[in-house]
Amino acid sequence: MSSVQSVNIASRAVTLPGLGRVTGIGKFPVDTAVQVTAPGPKGTAGGGLVGDLVCDLRHHGGDDQAVYAYAREDLDWWQDELGRELRNGMFGENLTTFGINISQSLVGEQWLIGGALLLQVTEPRVPCATFQSAIGEQRWVKRFTERAAPGTYLRVLRAGTVRAGDSIVVVERPDHHATVSVVFRAITREPELLEYLAGLSGLPWELQQTIDRRVPSPS
Repeated sequence: MSSVQSVNIASRAVTLPGLGRVTGIGKFPVDTAVQVTAPGPKGTAGGGLVGDLVCDLRHHGGDDQAVYAYAREDLDWWQDELGRELRNGMFGENLTTFGINISQSLVGEQWLIGGALLLQVTEPRVPCATFQSAIGEQRWVKRFTERAAPGTYLRVLRAGTVRAGDSIVVVERPDHHATVSVVFRAITREPELLEYLAGLSGLPWELQQTIDRRVPSPS
């Protein structure tokens, strides 16, 4: 059964060495149930997981990035690859999942969590300098991109609470083949996939704009 292994929040901001950038990427598991609500448009403070800090509202947060999920199985793969322990929440994920292949999730599919909270897969996480600094590994952005297991952001369709141990049930899947991994590969290393994505409906607005800019117009 697919489930939430841990719920992770950043209760305080940290300043990363070398960047001088204040961030809420450092998230830690909590034992209590956490309320999850829709944040509203990007740039709006609040929403997502109650109590979780989002410092860079220009690039993070908003309805299409309300919740970030990453699979424990992928953390375990990186743990073996890097030869170091990677605790839940270390990649900045709000939900560490178990038993669900996030990379093969379809953009637009819906997850019912714990019987009440309803989330929708929106877009992959794209690694940045903040992520690299937080992990402290050389060439991290390149390595993470090559792996193409980026985790996914989710939209809140119905507010509710989430806690460790809650079940995750995929209750709806769209009729296309645009997985989280395919979208990630298209916008990072495999632009030949963009043309396929350009014809899909229901993609997040910012993602659709990125695709439209990169796909050549018909001659």
